[in-house]
Formats: sequence, structure tokens, C-alpha cells
Amino acid sequence: MPAAGAPGGRGPGEADFARTLAAHGLPPLRRACPTTVQLNVGKVCNQACHHCHVDAGPGRTERMTAAVAERVLELLARNPGVSVLDLTGGAPELAPHFRRLVAGARALGRRVIDRCNLTVLWAPGQEDLAAFLAAHEVDVIASLPCYGAENVDRQRGRGVFAASIAALRRLSALGYGRGRPGRRLDLVYNPVGPRLPPPQRQLEADYRRELAARFGVHFDRLLTITNVPIGRFAAALARRGAASRYASLLVNHFNPATVRALMCRHLVSVGFDGRLWDCDFNQMLELPFGAPSLRTVWDVDDLGRLAGAPVATAAHCHACTAGSGSSCGGALA
Repeated sequence: MPAAGAPGGRGPGEADFARTLAAHGLPPLRRACPTTVQLNVGKVCNQACHHCHVDAGPGRTERMTAAVAERVLELLARNPGVSVLDLTGGAPELAPHFRRLVAGARALGRRVIDRCNLTVLWAPGQEDLAAFLAAHEVDVIASLPCYGAENVDRQRGRGVFAASIAALRRLSALGYGRGRPGRRLDLVYNPVGPRLPPPQRQLEADYRRELAARFGVHFDRLLTITNVPIGRFAAALARRGAASRYASLLVNHFNPATVRALMCRHLVSVGFDGRLWDCDFNQMLELPFGAPSLRTVWDVDDLGRLAGAPVATAAHCHACTAGSGSSCGGALA
């Protein structure tokens, strides 16, 4: 599939994000009132993808405790302005308290997003997962980095594409991907290599045409997400000798129009251990929360207190502001 962007001349040694903002006449990032709690329930996954910033996989053991899960539900109940619980991992469905979180948040009237790798629908013990998601009207955001087998299997493992298509068909049979509220199905594209995604609308049209024609698969939206150079993807860049080139690509394609909509301004990220972070990427880097007096979910009852708090930034933030921008909801500009 096509790629956008080309590396320029500015190197990673100059890639301080705060300096980039200032150079474009923009102030340091500060939070708005959060509307989303994004909860990383752990690092256990049935896959070990090459681009994974979490370094998730079958051998990981980190999982959310019941105490953290219950505290998050309590915070949702106390904060009606938070309308979305966004569940991620690892494979969030493999966490022991995933279904409790889904049922509890839906009972509170919140939208729930499951960031699903699709193949987890075929994992042992998950035979009823698709039906559970449909019954609780959980929106699914599913990873599918291409509409052909070669690129998907190269990034995510042999046989993943076929299993993903079968999972999409199962979800489709339950009413997903047809514009139905509570059965939303969005797909996620990540570039296979060190490049920016192509324009989201153009690529969505390609996905829609190819998946329908080849497999009878339908979906609601395609979200393009830029790979952030941390974790397993950073290691892959280093092995290829491409780390400096990719950092330059991100810096040289900084787009000021993306800054206002950055996801870190509107969500709060919660780790499996209950610690607070500005985003899932900062969480994996253990970059301390921008509001220094608030460290865990037990330190705050009113999430509105976060409005106006600074956001911790570093060089990797250029990935979210390059080109059309990138967030957990896709392109920003």
C-alpha cells in the first residue's frame, strides 16, 4: 500500500517536542477536561507483533488487579463527563477483569471500546467473546494493517490474516460494521515500515473496496495510526539502521494543525497497576504524569481537576503530530 512523507534534514538530536512547539509559536501542551479513560489492562497477548510499543506477548505476566478495576469503575461513576472507557493491552480480552469492566461501564451508560487484535476471538476460552461484545454493545477497534495477507502476516505473524478475516466475518454475522450504534467496527492501519500512513480517507476507500470484494467484509471506519518509535518498533528500527531517519521523518513533517486535537489533551491513561499517565506511549516509557501531585487512580476523585494540567512530552510525541497526525481515533487533520 502507498506511503506518505519523506525524510528531511533535521536529525533526532534536535527532536525535542517542546522546542518544536515553541518554534511554531505554540504553547506547551495542557489538558482539557478528560472525556475518555484509556485503561491498559496488562501486557498479556496471544500475539507478539513487530511494531508493538507495549512489547506485549504470550510470555508476559502483567495483569490488572481486581482492586484497580473496581476503582476505575468507581471513578467512572463519580465523573459523568467521562463518556468513554477505552480498553487496551496486550490483548485486553485476556485480562481476568475485562468482562467485569465492560459490564460495569456499560451499566453506567458509558461507551466501551475494545481494542481487539481479532485473533483473540479464537484463543482458548474465548469462544463466546464475540457474542459477549455484541450483547454488551461494545465498539470494536480492530487491528488490520493491510487488506492482503503478506503485509499482515509479516507484521503480526504467520496465519494472522486468515484468522483476522474469519474473526471479522464472525463479528459481521453479529451486526458489526453496518453503521449500527453499539456494534461499531473500526479497523486500524499501521505502516509496516518506517513511513507515515497515507491519507486516511483514500486508504479507507481502498480497504472498503478490497475487503468487500475479496472477503465480503464490511466495517465502519478505517483509522490510520503512525508507529511510535518506542518498544519493539524502536528495536526493529535500530536493527535496520533506520532510527535516525525515522526520527527525522517525524520531526520534518510536524503539522501544527494536529496539536489541538491530540488525544493526550482529552484522555487519561491508566496502567494495569493503577498509575496515571498522559498517554499509553508515555506509560510504556514510564514518562511521569504531567500533573505531579497525582500519581494513581486513588489520588483523585474528580478527574476535572486535570483540566489545565501540563502534559509530559518527549521526542516520541512527534509521531502524533506528523503529517495528518495520529491518535487512537485515527488521523487528526
